Amino acid sequence: MITETKIVVRYAETDQMGIAHHANYAVWFEQARTEFIKSFGISYSEMEKRGVMMPLTKLETIYKIPAHYEDELTVYTRTVRLSPVRIRLEYELRRADTERPLSFGSTEHAFVDSQTFLPVNVKRRMPELYAKMEAGVEEPLRALSK
Repeated sequence: MITETKIVVRYAETDQMGIAHHANYAVWFEQARTEFIKSFGISYSEMEKRGVMMPLTKLETIYKIPAHYEDELTVYTRTVRLSPVRIRLEYELRRADTERPLSFGSTEHAFVDSQTFLPVNVKRRMPELYAKMEAGVEEPLRALSK
């Protein structure tokens, strides 16, 4: 399953040249990840209430074309690797007026207990959510393959 999250580059996210600062890409990926989780019928805050958190363990970004002030962007999000204790998501960022990707990225997360921060088996803790996530695993983006 691939979700689409719309973003418009704000003035505060740009530098003097009107180009989006690289630090914003991580924020945009987080926004897309939050929407991605909602596509499974649960919010991230609900996951936390049920005792599961997803701390970031790795972040990777490849920049191809800059984003500019007021660009209308779409972040395409997919799961490419899933286990009961870890997940890897990949992102492709595109501008509305071009088919060429602006950026590719990935994040890796652990599933942990929200009270103890110890690893948790989300397949056992939230079997319905895990089944939905597992059914939606996609092929990795070639741009991020190593």
